Amino acid sequence: MLKTVIVVAGMFAACMISLGSAEPALAQVPAAEITTKYGLSLAPVPLDLHRKNRRQVALGSYLVNAVAGCNDCHTNPPYAPGGNPFLGQPEKINANGYFGGGKCFGPIISADITPDSNGLPAGLTRAQFRDVIRTGIDPSDGGILQVMPWPIFQNMTNGDLNAIYAYLTAIPSLPPPTNTCP
Repeated sequence: MLKTVIVVAGMFAACMISLGSAEPALAQVPAAEITTKYGLSLAPVPLDLHRKNRRQVALGSYLVNAVAGCNDCHTNPPYAPGGNPFLGQPEKINANGYFGGGKCFGPIISADITPDSNGLPAGLTRAQFRDVIRTGIDPSDGGILQVMPWPIFQNMTNGDLNAIYAYLTAIPSLPPPTNTCP
């Protein structure tokens, strides 16, 4: 896990330095701390870090919010009013619907991946979550997930998937979507 954190943080720091956008003081901070601070700063919602590994949650936040773009499909709408960067507005994530699902892709609706009443993201244990990402099998009906980019995400390490799962356990819970898709 720590190796994954250091590698990801090192890659991020190298990219930022090569782009000339990193502060000189940032280069003096250990890579693991950059990932933790930066990862936590990307979360658009308050996080419940009680009894959670901050580094793991931060790495999950970084992967979800800066790499994988999970918000684009699992938040409906993904951006708050006036915060859609595709309309030239400064980005502002829809925190009220963050990861609550409900976005339509034809007849398919994105899942609510917030924690259920037991604290399980989308009602899945960590092992079940990893299985869904690795196989693309929809736990609700046994079919193949048609919109979820699991063929790409299946290549993530167990450490990365564990970090994403840890992050999803730290976000606020939302009720499942009630809308239907055509």
